[in-house]
Amino acid sequence: MEIDQEIDSILYIAREISVYRIPPLNANEGHRANDWGDLASPLWKGRLRIIENSKGASLNLEDNQTGTAEYDPTRPSVEAVLDSSRYFVVRVEDSGKKAYIGIGFAERSDSFDFNVALQDYTKRRKALSNPPSNLSEQSSPHIPSGPKKDYSLKEGQTFSIAIPGRSKTATGGNLLGSSSSTSSTSTGAAIPLLPPPPSATKRR
Repeated sequence: MEIDQEIDSILYIAREISVYRIPPLNANEGHRANDWGDLASPLWKGRLRIIENSKGASLNLEDNQTGTAEYDPTRPSVEAVLDSSRYFVVRVEDSGKKAYIGIGFAERSDSFDFNVALQDYTKRRKALSNPPSNLSEQSSPHIPSGPKKDYSLKEGQTFSIAIPGRSKTATGGNLLGSSSSTSSTSTGAAIPLLPPPPSATKRR
């Protein structure tokens, strides 16, 4: 007999957070913790856990009075305030009703870990919903299809260059720009590969 059992993963635990009642948000303005009144006197203190399962992630505020805020990366329900890195605004839902509360962390390291846990969850969910196409990866011209070939010249090897429209008996000098060379281009002699000239060198 098979029993389908939901598996929950704990992404983050904060041993103590503070919860605040926050005023309504003015249009085109962000939340500020300084507007929440006396931050030293929160409405509630308790533990916070981020729990992930197949349905998504949730923020659990755990105490005698328990609330749950669903976290959806396409419609964020957690928002940082503008004037501090330790305070956030969370949307909580109960029986279809929504409300907004403020939460605060005593230590900045705790609020940093909380924010990182949410970001990691968002990236992971986006990667699962948009997997890379194996066909496009195999047909990409930027991925080599075989071993790399060596086109460098070995010691003593030379190569020649034929310029269309240029007479082989021209007396204007060879491709290296030397007018005193004793070799003629009409002989078809190969030109050795030389290092590039300095940028300040002028051709004669």
